[in-house]
Amino acid sequence: MSTQTELANQAAALAAKAQEVALLAQRAAEAAAPVAAAAQPFLLLLTIFLMACFVGYYVVWSVTPALHSPLMGVTNAISSVIVVGAILAAAAAESGTARLFGFLAVLLASVNIFGGFLVTRRMLSMFQKKKG
Repeated sequence: MSTQTELANQAAALAAKAQEVALLAQRAAEAAAPVAAAAQPFLLLLTIFLMACFVGYYVVWSVTPALHSPLMGVTNAISSVIVVGAILAAAAAESGTARLFGFLAVLLASVNIFGGFLVTRRMLSMFQKKKG
């Protein structure tokens, strides 16, 4: 009989510990909910960014040299859209970090635009007749 009583006592102790663990798990889930809610959009946007990097890399490196000038024109047009989006994102940002990244996006896209215009101008000057 003592074995049955001991088993019943152990079962009661395990049940009490299980309730404690369930309560701790619930508290941990409540504490982690804001982090999970914030991480989900970040991971989605990070995934999109990484896929865009891979696609852009393979698209740019598979272009023949004859298509370089038209591609530069398209790249400049895309970069100008990026500048507009970055300005809007930086203006609507509430945190300093978001504004910093918006400013960096504007800066880098602007460098890309002006560099593209310089390269295109230099390439076009190679096809002009020399004076003299």
